[in-house]
Amino acid sequence: MSTNDDRKGLQSLSRRQFSMGLAALPLIGMPGLSMAAKYPTAQVNTTKLAVTDTEVIVGQLHSATGTMAISETGSIQAERLAIEQINAMGGVLGRQIKIIQEDGASDWPTFAEKSKKLLVNDRVAAVFGCWTSASRKAVLPIFEKENGMLYYPTFYEGLEQSKNVIYTGQEATQQIIYGLDWVAKEKKAKTFFLIGSDYIWPRTSNKIARKHIENFQKGKVVGEEYYPLGHTNFNSLINKIKIAKPDCVYAIVVGGSNVAFYKQLKAAGITADKQLILTISVTEDELLGIGGENCNGFYACMKYFQSLDNPNNKKFVEAFKAKYGAKEVIGDVTQAAYLGPWIWKATVEKAGSFDIDKIAAASAGIELKTAPEGYVKVHENHHLWSKARIGQIQTDGQFKLIAESPNLIEPNPFPKGYQ
Repeated sequence: MSTNDDRKGLQSLSRRQFSMGLAALPLIGMPGLSMAAKYPTAQVNTTKLAVTDTEVIVGQLHSATGTMAISETGSIQAERLAIEQINAMGGVLGRQIKIIQEDGASDWPTFAEKSKKLLVNDRVAAVFGCWTSASRKAVLPIFEKENGMLYYPTFYEGLEQSKNVIYTGQEATQQIIYGLDWVAKEKKAKTFFLIGSDYIWPRTSNKIARKHIENFQKGKVVGEEYYPLGHTNFNSLINKIKIAKPDCVYAIVVGGSNVAFYKQLKAAGITADKQLILTISVTEDELLGIGGENCNGFYACMKYFQSLDNPNNKKFVEAFKAKYGAKEVIGDVTQAAYLGPWIWKATVEKAGSFDIDKIAAASAGIELKTAPEGYVKVHENHHLWSKARIGQIQTDGQFKLIAESPNLIEPNPFPKGYQ
């Protein structure tokens, strides 16, 4: 049973998710007509995608409702902002981008159904979507069978590679291993309590974490617990943590459950001065519902924080807040979602085509020097080279940057010794 505060936190995010609306972006001018003339539709669209002389239709497939809306709303917003900016620059190969949005509703079979609709019925040229690994796994066979292209923004467990997916978030070696190494070196952590929501990403991530802790760090896992998505009563878990007294709680609780989890931790007296917590699933989006005061001092390992101090990010944050409101926040996955349309645009223009096979072949080596997180590049395995960072939660719901990898980390979705 959730508390009234928990419900208020979720309701405030529910209001936020609907404030942006679900209407497609309007077409804004046609400065790219001369570009379109250079790339006739018959030449750039040989597979009957939804591409005309003036527009190209893409799909959005995220959870606008259900327990995952707390996390996925930011992705919807960021992708729309990127597409609006691309349209203002003339679109892609002179064509304005139009969006068909579908709601996965935090339900994996629904994601599968909607993905088929977008690819088979709507013939969209690309899909920006999914958040959980369960939703991605549900749609992957459909994208591969129907030969669609998915731009997937979430940090995830790795152990996957597809011609039909561009992964704009981190895989495990870029996030899990870096974070565990940091907490072992800087905080001298040797015992760990692993926590996760009960589906593929947390379970697989904790499997990788356990192997790294036990086999590479020679540490010890003193507890491992999983709870259903939407779970709101963590009192028994909190008691187990108190008994185990781990050096570090490694938390992969996702979605709305985070509101209850962190508020109940604080109510039970588990605060940063008494317990080290490292999460890979709480971003600024979740903190909007949790409240920074309820997890002040805990740590997160991500590749992006809204507080990053660089010119690219300042422009991005300013544009995001101008469009969605000064109180809106930007988390790691939101930023990674923003990269999707820009990478797609760059790839289409490199390939000189909207055809999926040509885009897949042209993706390796695509660079994005304007990414808010900093320079990124698409690897031949369709993941991004990117940095890893440690942030400490502040009372205002933002993160203070504590550490970052000195160089871009090469994506390695199939690391030896972790499978």
